[in-house]
Amino acid sequence: MSLKLMYITNRTDVMKIAEKYGVDRIFIDMETLGKEARQPNMDTVKSFHTLEDIKNARKVLTKTEILVRVNSIWEGSENEINQVISAGADIIMLPYFKNADEVEKFIRYVDGRVKTCLLFETDSSVDNVDEIISLSGIDEIHIGINDMHLCYKKTFMFELLCDGTVEYLCKKFEAKQIPYGFGGIARLGLGDVPAEMIIAEHYRLGSSMAIVSRQFCRIENDTKISDVEGIFESGIREIREYEKSLLEKDDAFFEENRIKLSSAVNKVVERKSSVLV
Repeated sequence: MSLKLMYITNRTDVMKIAEKYGVDRIFIDMETLGKEARQPNMDTVKSFHTLEDIKNARKVLTKTEILVRVNSIWEGSENEINQVISAGADIIMLPYFKNADEVEKFIRYVDGRVKTCLLFETDSSVDNVDEIISLSGIDEIHIGINDMHLCYKKTFMFELLCDGTVEYLCKKFEAKQIPYGFGGIARLGLGDVPAEMIIAEHYRLGSSMAIVSRQFCRIENDTKISDVEGIFESGIREIREYEKSLLEKDDAFFEENRIKLSSAVNKVVERKSSVLV
């Protein structure tokens, strides 16, 4: 079974291209509270999407699901979630929660009307994982390694693949039979760590979803829509072909890939650390 691929955009022309070439979910990102403070001066996606973007997506998409990331729990969460559901979301993602009480509120506010997705991205959520995943009403989980690596004061987000954090969480979620994924992937051959290594690690860990990252297609640079279409047509096809090849690999291959990935991550950490000195 191939990974469910998600792509963050509020551009309807890009949404239609992503759907055409096999992206499973369009990701509308309405999280704004606290995000700039957590990720200052970082080259990360900080979207300012709106309810109108959900409605516009609903108009142009025919088979691709719409996933909406709302804000972490605040006094306006119930109203925000109601509006997002009314606008047409299929799945709502809760970010930056720390404990089971916050997750329980989220599940109660959604009230079974759409699917729920938890975004584990704090050290506190890891500490409280058993209590959190014992709650009923969790449809799926994503591990947000960008914010999480900041919580753990790591140099590079993929260090969490090497220090056992992601594997620890994946085993917890698998035991509860909750579908899960983590992080993002670039086009094959691209990324600080080659996308092939990351995809293989998804398969080793039993992951079922991933975000198609900003490095896959930087829309601000690829201004011609025909260029964007070409990137998605070839990029998604290559990912799917590589996934098929992974189905024939044995445990030894995945263990070797894990070791290579760790080495590649360590090189990035060394490079980043030398720049900071």
